[in-house]
Amino acid sequence: MALTGRTVLIAALGALVVAALPGWHGVLLVAVPLLLAVLLDLALAAPVRGLRLERDGAESVRAGEEARVRLTVTNPSRRALRGELRDAWTPGAFSDPDEAYRATRHRLTVPAGERRRMETVLRPSRRGERRPDRVTVRSRGPLGLAARQGAHRVPWALRVLPPFTSRRHLPAKLARLRELDGRTSVLVRGEGTEFDSLREYVPGDEVRSIDWRATARRGSVAVRTWRPERDRHLLLVLDTGRTSAGRVGDIPRLDVSMDAALLLTALASRAGDRVDLIARDRHTRISVRGRSGREVLPAMVRSMVDLEPALVETDAPGLAAAARTAAPHRSLIVLFTALDPGPADTGLLPILPELLRRHSVMIASVSDPRVAEMARTRGTVSGVYEAAAAARHQEEREEIIARVRRMGATVVEGSPEGLAPAVADAYLALKAAGRL
Repeated sequence: MALTGRTVLIAALGALVVAALPGWHGVLLVAVPLLLAVLLDLALAAPVRGLRLERDGAESVRAGEEARVRLTVTNPSRRALRGELRDAWTPGAFSDPDEAYRATRHRLTVPAGERRRMETVLRPSRRGERRPDRVTVRSRGPLGLAARQGAHRVPWALRVLPPFTSRRHLPAKLARLRELDGRTSVLVRGEGTEFDSLREYVPGDEVRSIDWRATARRGSVAVRTWRPERDRHLLLVLDTGRTSAGRVGDIPRLDVSMDAALLLTALASRAGDRVDLIARDRHTRISVRGRSGREVLPAMVRSMVDLEPALVETDAPGLAAAARTAAPHRSLIVLFTALDPGPADTGLLPILPELLRRHSVMIASVSDPRVAEMARTRGTVSGVYEAAAAARHQEEREEIIARVRRMGATVVEGSPEGLAPAVADAYLALKAAGRL
């Protein structure tokens, strides 16, 4: 049983009456009728234990977007149900506590023998699986003096997918891809290209592209055009060790890497290339292999839902062995990892020569804009120390990048918002140069 605010107010007024009247007369005059009214109201309130509750609605949503989950309440009793309902969910189902408070509370009126449907609008801020907690129903009596209250478990599961915010860059990258793919007049020449057609020579064309036999037959200089080969293999490797748990702004490094991997997957699959993915620290966390065409991107999105960084040092030799197993033939290996001096010295640099022996390698790393801000800090003693620390960090990082490039790998770095398009541009540049 639950007392309402109306009951408390009447009881307070009754206490004033009792205080004004002598002896037991005030108590009998106020307390007994109030108690009888409360008991009568409680008896007339619709029962809550016999309610039947069912869910339907969204089963998956991207982080930051709205998901609507409906709750159907059936009242099998002979009394009308009037009251409130609270549809509680586990933390992370809403963007902030105020939104959670507003979205989970509903006024409820269900006539006897009928059903009503209400909707809870969720806006999860983090990927993963979100489940409801308890549905609490408070059924008020017709006088509003007392209420019955009970809780029900109504299971549901909402899978929160990675936000894939970089998909807004996809149309521009696909336009560039169409140029490389020969659907416009821009054609290239390189190791990873195949013969497309002949055209008239124009100033600026490379001499090695001239087809001398066709020139002799036609009586004018003809050059060969080339287009990038399709069906190349890309292996995306996510480092899920402790460095991926670091936050850049308000975003974990791993989430930035996943977003860039999704944009690259969408682009490469449209280009006709095969894309596989592994995520590893000391153990392989996820592996998406053998998917093609339109299947690969949804498969990767699903696999990333529950992926979280592990607070352990990445096993670099094990990561390299897993990459060699997943890419037995020449491939482009895109490794999403940190380029911090300590972990790179002991982890990345020793395994690079072995990977570069057979494959093309791209290292993608997110940079922290906060370091650049610190480097510009001046005016105070603490600011000078921050600037010195930032300059030292940048110098060490640039040294690591220079060593990686001297080994023959491509290095791509960018801010949380800029890494994904930078990786896509680097892929297109390698494809245009025929280096895949």
